[in-house]
Amino acid sequence: MFQRQQRLVGFDRPTTRKSIRILALFLIGTALITGMILRQATAFSSGVLHAKEGRYSLMLEVASTSRQRRNGLMERDSMAPDAGMLFVYDEEQTTDHAFWMYQTRIPLDIAFLDHDGEIQSITSMAPCTREKEACPRYPAGTRFWMALEVNAGYFNEHGIAAGDRLEVDPLQHPPS
Repeated sequence: MFQRQQRLVGFDRPTTRKSIRILALFLIGTALITGMILRQATAFSSGVLHAKEGRYSLMLEVASTSRQRRNGLMERDSMAPDAGMLFVYDEEQTTDHAFWMYQTRIPLDIAFLDHDGEIQSITSMAPCTREKEACPRYPAGTRFWMALEVNAGYFNEHGIAAGDRLEVDPLQHPPS
């Protein structure tokens, strides 16, 4: 009987050690993946559009990485009336830099802004849920540092035009 217990204990130790190693590797991998995901997490900010007719507050989702900018508002069914997505670039974009609406279900207006947040131009964009090749591109037509997407009609309804300015508060990251 003593010999049998020794064999069982001997069998359990390597299995336990192996299980602990596997669990530790799993936890380390999970931590690394979580860190990568959090680096891609979208930041939020509030902004105020200063127009001739008044000031209008927006809650902004900020897309500042290439992945965030590439995904934009794809696959979303709606956006709050006082919300928008602000695309931020590390360097000035050229006049032929274009946006498109591939897999975007909601009609949007886009304003192209200079480094100080002044609106240079505004364009309306129609949803496109067809094949990539069938989706039109919307070039900025002006050099810009930021682009602001809002629900279609927002700029017109609030009298916002080229020359008006967006003021953005510091970024806030979503709670984890």
